[in-house]
Amino acid sequence: MPEVERLNRDYEHLKEQLRRDNIDIENITNALMCLEIETPSWGYGRGGTRFGKFVEGNEPTDIFGKLEEAAKVNRLTGIAPSVAIHIPWDKVDDYNEILNKADHLGLRIGAINPNLFEDQDYKYGSLTNTNPDIRRKAIDHILECIEIGKIFNSKILSLWLSDGTNYPGQGDFRDRKEWIEESLSEVYENLPDYMRLLIEYKFFEPAFYHTDIFSFGIALDLAKKLGSKAQVLVDLGHHPRGTNIPHIVAYLLSECKLGGFHLNDAKYADDDLTTGSIDPYQLFLIFVELTDPRSDTSELAYMIDQSHNEKNPTEAMIQTLENLQHIYAKSILVDREKLKASQMANDTIESEETLMKAFRTDVTPIVKMARHKKGLPLSPLKELRK
Repeated sequence: MPEVERLNRDYEHLKEQLRRDNIDIENITNALMCLEIETPSWGYGRGGTRFGKFVEGNEPTDIFGKLEEAAKVNRLTGIAPSVAIHIPWDKVDDYNEILNKADHLGLRIGAINPNLFEDQDYKYGSLTNTNPDIRRKAIDHILECIEIGKIFNSKILSLWLSDGTNYPGQGDFRDRKEWIEESLSEVYENLPDYMRLLIEYKFFEPAFYHTDIFSFGIALDLAKKLGSKAQVLVDLGHHPRGTNIPHIVAYLLSECKLGGFHLNDAKYADDDLTTGSIDPYQLFLIFVELTDPRSDTSELAYMIDQSHNEKNPTEAMIQTLENLQHIYAKSILVDREKLKASQMANDTIESEETLMKAFRTDVTPIVKMARHKKGLPLSPLKELRK
């Protein structure tokens, strides 16, 4: 049986199943067709560990080669039209060259990510350094990234600080808090009206005694103090094991302060593994909060943040996008009325079963139909490997 004919049959069969639960399969298909997820330039290069890196020799080494790979992924999946860049990793003399290259490839440049952790001056911190000249250098670098973002009309400045200490007494917590607030206030004042500052948090690493922005609570506090253009960025790998990330997502949504995600997966710490490869159920529960009708996610930035030492980076990117499409579709399947009724009745079993029913549903026909309607390969990874 031809693949498209088989797809039509499977799609009609699932359509009938969902109709019995008053779920319109076309709505889910259309939602999938509109889904966009940003890929990172750095995700197309070969990653590594502190022990070494396994280079095959065909990985792109500059931003232009990475954009070529990103365009390939977007042509095959149809949902990744924007690319996040990292400065100075992607620094060039003329950023119009990047702009023209992206435009030629049918891409746009998305989030701008300053680098405040590699320069030797940042050994003892960037925005929290005891040396005011180094703090000034860090602020100026962020301001430089804002100017770069203006070239691309980027709407997002994504900021992660590695600042922290390794030993008790090494730094004064209150001084460091004050320096961060002062620095970010200057950054915020220089944001154009259309640009948002997304503040990322991480509970440890590379510092082990304390990290200055270690929790969503601190990031949220900073965002509230700065103003409406400042929001929180959630990296799925930046939490202690066992943290209830769906709860954090729901809380930030209720405060209108969830700005975006760095999507990946983790087993132990910040592993930067393929999204959905370790805990797909947690990912599903996160998207249950995101697709809740009460959630305004119209400006939410879905960004991938992965690093691969063994997998081919481009193939891993397609794996991630496919995993996200499946999870997104499953989350829309949740019967919200039934879930709310069981919650209000304190029927724990029924509440859980309502979620599990959606999670267990094979949404492959919906995902493939969304691709088919956009004229895309039904199996992008298989197409890439031809």
